[in-house]
Amino acid sequence: MVDTSRGEAPAPPADPAEEPRGCLFALSQPPLMIFLTVVGSLLLMAALHDLFLL
Repeated sequence: MVDTSRGEAPAPPADPAEEPRGCLFALSQPPLMIFLTVVGSLLLMAALHDLFLL
């Protein structure tokens, strides 16, 4: 059975000056940027193919 009683309060963050990581932190990761570059270049090549060769 699940314990629903109120226990101790959660501990405050260790460093209040440290901000939570957000979207810009995620975009600064190399694997994500490589993936987005590959997808973007494929879309660009498809668009150029449609514009000039079809």
